[in-house]
Amino acid sequence: MTARLCLIAGVLGCLVLNHGFAQEDVATQLGRSLDSYPDQPPPLEDYSELAKEPFAKTPLTQEQAARCRGRLIDAFTRSLQAERAAEMEAGVIKLGKLEMPFTVKRFGDAPVGSRSMFISMHGGGGAPRRVNDQQWKNQQRLYQLEEGFYVVPRAPTDTWNLWHQAHVDKFFSRLIQNMVALRGVDPDRVYVMGYSAGGDGVYQLAPRMADRWAAAAMMAGHPNETSPLGLRNVPFALQVGELDTAYNRSKQAELWQERLAQLQSEDPAGYVHLVKIHAGKAHWMDRDDRLAIPWMAAKRRDPVPQKVVWVQDDVTHRQFYWLHSDEPIARSQATVSITGQEITIDADQNVKSLSLLLDDRMLDLDKAIIIRKGETAAEVMAQRTLGTMLQSLLEKGDPELCFSARVDVVD
Repeated sequence: MTARLCLIAGVLGCLVLNHGFAQEDVATQLGRSLDSYPDQPPPLEDYSELAKEPFAKTPLTQEQAARCRGRLIDAFTRSLQAERAAEMEAGVIKLGKLEMPFTVKRFGDAPVGSRSMFISMHGGGGAPRRVNDQQWKNQQRLYQLEEGFYVVPRAPTDTWNLWHQAHVDKFFSRLIQNMVALRGVDPDRVYVMGYSAGGDGVYQLAPRMADRWAAAAMMAGHPNETSPLGLRNVPFALQVGELDTAYNRSKQAELWQERLAQLQSEDPAGYVHLVKIHAGKAHWMDRDDRLAIPWMAAKRRDPVPQKVVWVQDDVTHRQFYWLHSDEPIARSQATVSITGQEITIDADQNVKSLSLLLDDRMLDLDKAIIIRKGETAAEVMAQRTLGTMLQSLLEKGDPELCFSARVDVVD
């Protein structure tokens, strides 16, 4: 029996017996890799190297996948805690040349893992920095919660579209990751809301980041070019003043009310919504819009809904619930649903790449899966692998959006 020197996760050396990888199961090998860092969890940048290990491609049983998933999420959470604690204490996230300060106020005493989080976006927009700073301060005292963290970020820029530029998605994803790992937030109880220009942001971010939200509330904003079609699985509250005619805000709210009602009539299991046009109110609704907070708080995200409507915005994403695209195209659209062991796909011609991310929460991966697309149908067996878990966890940093199997259906 001889020994060979190998790199674990591509960064650490250890002695491994030649026949060891063949005999040990993947969970054991994963555990060895994760435990090989002295007195600290693995650096976040090393998880992508772990996905390249030969054992990351080994097919897993359901029991093995569950063990791997538990070990992986535990280690990833500890890595986030180690690397992100400083920015949480500082109250500012920096990405490239931009930074996003934020305040956090806690209400109630819910236990770790069950706490809610409300991201509340301020108004302002294309104005001097001091104006947007004041709007940020106003937003910090605008609402109270029964339970949860009231998180008020300061927009990274002072432009008219301050809450729906591409960098906002990255900042919010990181903020959510941090709050889940370091403050005990339940990732299925994350909510987004905003007033005026912050409401503009809700119109945009609620559908394009729909897989992050348990519910969303838009106050006194304007939708610009966006559509409610992607809100299939996000309860959406919409409020404006009857007299808020600037930028046609009240008229746009009426149009969205009609569109949401139509979508829900066509798909009764989706498009839950609440629309309130406040009589006699203009842009300022005298805080009557607070009714959206308890309405949202009663909702929970389903990370694996049976039906997903993915509408790519001009800001694209590679993963959306349990769908993945290696080549996301702006304005492309796909509707995918699961019924038993069958998956039905309706994708437009702009979808150049589409994969299904699956696990045992959704269907029986030990049985064949029938995939229907148009007039064609195929029967496949999906394999659970550690590599898929790593790729999906790294894409979102969300433990509930970590999947064990991938099937490419449009390539």
